Amino acid sequence: MLKYLPMLTKETVAFLKKLEKNNNREWFTANKKLFEEANTNIIALTDQLIGRVAKFDADVAGLDPKACVFRIYRDVRFSKDKSPYKTNLGAFIAPGGRKAMSPGYYFHIQPGMFFSAAGKYMPDSAETLKIRNAIANHTKEFRKIVEAKKFLERFGDFHGERLSRPPKGFAADHEAIEYLKLKSFTVGQEFKESDAVSADYPKMLAESFKAAYPLVLFLRAALK
Repeated sequence: MLKYLPMLTKETVAFLKKLEKNNNREWFTANKKLFEEANTNIIALTDQLIGRVAKFDADVAGLDPKACVFRIYRDVRFSKDKSPYKTNLGAFIAPGGRKAMSPGYYFHIQPGMFFSAAGKYMPDSAETLKIRNAIANHTKEFRKIVEAKKFLERFGDFHGERLSRPPKGFAADHEAIEYLKLKSFTVGQEFKESDAVSADYPKMLAESFKAAYPLVLFLRAALK
């Protein structure tokens, strides 16, 4: 049955496509069963991924997949967009689950946007300083990870915004200055919808996460 499959189903993607066109409480309430099946599908996929990731990252072993999956309900209190629901589903696999926000692994399911990501997204100021200090003090180790040929072929450059000027306390001519300007320390990989709904997708995501594991380890060490 759909809800027990540990792979992304076409029905889950179809639900999100319908939600994009009907992002209102009336439609959602009338189709609550479709959401419940889609959400259970994501939980099952997350559970399988936790098992796969735990083979190379023991710190995520035994995680409750429900603690990793993001809620679909939007917080609209401070947003001009009052749409009540997200039009994506996904999960963050890291020690402590999504709320702990330790460096870890994320997958995103949205019509036209299927991707994996890994690292630390938008750390606070204290965390950012710790990461920058680690990069500045262990530049050779960091560059060996993120400039490795296979790493670059899979992920390319880091995602997200950079400072326009060197961060306070770091020399403008530091050899890692472009990394020190980062506001987020994440890399990722995009996938086609045909890949996402294939039986191989859990393996593809796990391989992407494994390739990013050295970066995740570096960031966790930096934040200790």
